[in-house]
Amino acid sequence: MQLGIHVPVFDIDGGAGAVAPELARVGAAAEEAGMSWLSFMDHYFQIEATGLPAESPMLEGYTTLGFLAAHTSAIELGLLVTGVTYRHPGLLAKIVTTLDVLSGGRAALGVGAAWFEREHHALGVPFPAVAERFERLEETLRICAQMWDADNDGPFEGKHYRLAETLCSPQPIRRPRVLIGGGGERKTLRLVAQYGDACNLFATSPEEVAHKLDVLRKHCDNLGRDYDAIRKTITAGRPEPEACDEFVRSMADYAKLGVHTALIMPPGGAPAAWVDGMAPAVARLAELG
Repeated sequence: MQLGIHVPVFDIDGGAGAVAPELARVGAAAEEAGMSWLSFMDHYFQIEATGLPAESPMLEGYTTLGFLAAHTSAIELGLLVTGVTYRHPGLLAKIVTTLDVLSGGRAALGVGAAWFEREHHALGVPFPAVAERFERLEETLRICAQMWDADNDGPFEGKHYRLAETLCSPQPIRRPRVLIGGGGERKTLRLVAQYGDACNLFATSPEEVAHKLDVLRKHCDNLGRDYDAIRKTITAGRPEPEACDEFVRSMADYAKLGVHTALIMPPGGAPAAWVDGMAPAVARLAELG
C-alpha cells in the first residue's frame, strides 16, 4: 500500500505570506518520504467537514498544483476532486494537460459531480440538479478522453456540451490518470467502471469499503471492464504522527481488500512538519502489499 497526502487546510502559521513556502516544504517532505500522491480540494470557500468556517483561507486548486509542480519532481499531482460545474470540460482538459506537460507527466484528473451549493450561488456559478450534474460529469469524462486522443480532434456533440473541435496540442506527456471521487453505487461507481482509472472512497470501515468495491466489481462485470485495472484509493483521515504504528495497523484490512493508496490529511499550522512525522508510515504500509 502506498501513502499520499491530501491538503484541505491553508490556515498556515505566519498568515498568507507564509503559505507558499510552507506548501513548497510540504511537497519536498512528501517526496523525501516516498509518498506517491499530493492533492488539494477544488473549492473556493472552506468546507464545514474540516471544522473550519467558510471564511477560512482557501486557494484555487489548479493554480496551487502548478506551483507544486515547480517544487516537486516525482509525486503525482491532482485535485480530490475537480467539481465538474466549475470549468467547461474542454478548458478543463487543457488545464490538466498543461499541468501534465509542465510537471513532466505527473498530472491526474480527479473529478466528481460537485456538491457545495453555497459556493456556487455565492460566486455566480450555475448549480444544476444532481441528475444533470451527473450527466455533465459523464460528458466531461468523454470530452477529456477525446481531447487526449491525438488521432481525434473532431467535434463533440452532447446534451450539455458541444465542441466544434477537440484539438489539444501538445498532448499530455503521460495520459492523466482519471480518478472519479465518491461512492454512489448507482451512478458514481458505474462511471468509475466505464471511464475511470481510479476511484476514491472514504475509509469509513473495511466492511463498508468492501461493499463499495463489490458494487464496483459488479459494474465492471456488466461493462466488460477489468476490475483489477482500476486503482482503489481511500481517504483515511488525519492520523497523529505519534500514533503512526496504530495507523498502519488500521490500514491492514483495507490493504487486504486491494486498496492501493491511503490518503491522509495534514492539519493547518505547520503541515510540513506533520508530513515529516508521518514519513515512517510509508515503508510500513509498503509491507502490507
